[in-house]
Amino acid sequence: MTSKPRRRLGLGGIASLLGLSRLRPLAGWAMAGTALGGLCSPVGGDAAAATPDDEPQPGRALRFPRDFGAHLGTRLEWWYVTGALRSPPHPDTRYGFQITFFRSRTGVTDRPAGEGSRLRARHLLFAHAALTDVSSGKLLHAERLARWGGEVSSVAAAGARVDDTGVHIGRWHLRRQGAMEASIYEGDWQDDDAGFGLQLQMQTTQPLLLQGDRGYSRKSPRPGHASGYYSQPQLQVTGHLRLQGRALPVLGTAWLDHEWSRALLDPEAVGWDWMGMNLDDGSALTVFRLRRSDGSALWAGGSWRPRGQAVRPFAPEEVQMQPGRTWRSPATDAVYPVEWTIQTPAGLYGVRSMADAQELDNRQRTGTVYWEGISSLHDRQGRRIGVGYLEMTGYAGPLLLL
Repeated sequence: MTSKPRRRLGLGGIASLLGLSRLRPLAGWAMAGTALGGLCSPVGGDAAAATPDDEPQPGRALRFPRDFGAHLGTRLEWWYVTGALRSPPHPDTRYGFQITFFRSRTGVTDRPAGEGSRLRARHLLFAHAALTDVSSGKLLHAERLARWGGEVSSVAAAGARVDDTGVHIGRWHLRRQGAMEASIYEGDWQDDDAGFGLQLQMQTTQPLLLQGDRGYSRKSPRPGHASGYYSQPQLQVTGHLRLQGRALPVLGTAWLDHEWSRALLDPEAVGWDWMGMNLDDGSALTVFRLRRSDGSALWAGGSWRPRGQAVRPFAPEEVQMQPGRTWRSPATDAVYPVEWTIQTPAGLYGVRSMADAQELDNRQRTGTVYWEGISSLHDRQGRRIGVGYLEMTGYAGPLLLL
């Protein structure tokens, strides 16, 4: 990580730098908060070959550790970690954190060596880190962006492994080690300019949770709109938080999602609402819906896994998400539901944001705006029974993806 000032470019300037002819609207089940941070990844080298196994297919079992790694044949992919932290020296202070590494195929094909060919990346890698100080309600966030040719090299400025979790942009990284049933994820995300940094180790306490039909997760009534999708809930977190120059030990609980897809977002969908909740009793709840412009649900899903039991996937008709209290962003004027009532086969729940102002506004960088924040889960009687993250997109207009 370098402390030198970052030059802010408009969308056209970024596209020109990367050798792209145009920007595309975000067209997949993903989140992308990005900024310039490392446009120096070498594009040459031996590109990892994409295989037909990269594509999500119904009935095809996920294979590990292979599916921990990147799926370069797909259009979109992300590794997404959220969680709640506390610092033992300050037991009444709680933080929420979100880390995303996001890969997008540019659609640029290989060209013969020559003028301009080196700058044409096959993939773009984004990284986004955010920290919410629940007591103050303040949100801090930082971003990185790099182009990547698809080569597998540990010395490249940015890249992703195809055989296991291992993605990095500069010093920012997320890696997995250990046996599948005892995975340890470790990462480092420091940004002095943004005023915070995270150095965390996350230990699995439960088996992988395969979303949808054994990892094949539908996102539309239309065939083919689906992703490969697994989660790792109830991660036990230890590490350090650096906040405004102070280093604090932290511990907590996290949730990891890894998803990859070739399909575009359904033409009827304008955005989505997603929740991943770690319950205090060790259970895990996932709920999502894709939303039409009139606010109705085009598709819905999720899952419930009681601690020590099998996962129970949700059919679209089994999920009801009713928005409640809203918050209006003073920056974008977007209105977000920050309280929800959720009805699933697992029961009736309430979801409440733990800080309303958790909108990530990157219009000055790549144009992306979405709400992503630490939230609490409540039972029918209103008692808090868990903590996780709520994500809402499409409320401030369509997202953009380079």
